[in-house]
Amino acid sequence: MKNNEEIIDTAYELGKRIQYLRLQKKMSQEDLALECNINKNYLSDLERGSRNPTIKIVAKIARGLGISLSELFKGVGINEIN
Repeated sequence: MKNNEEIIDTAYELGKRIQYLRLQKKMSQEDLALECNINKNYLSDLERGSRNPTIKIVAKIARGLGISLSELFKGVGINEIN
């Protein structure tokens, strides 16, 4: 079972992955938030790793970025798998 520190690290990694992909697509936080129908401040919190999103939010973000869920999670949590 994961401890809280591992969950926080995974949220941080996912947030940085979202930010990286957003910037690759030359989208602002506002652009992506509007595309996903989520609040810009919530997206900002996600990118900083201070929120733990639901799968519905994660799916919205993947769709907003035009990628699959597997692509969104590529490399996230990889150091935790043994």
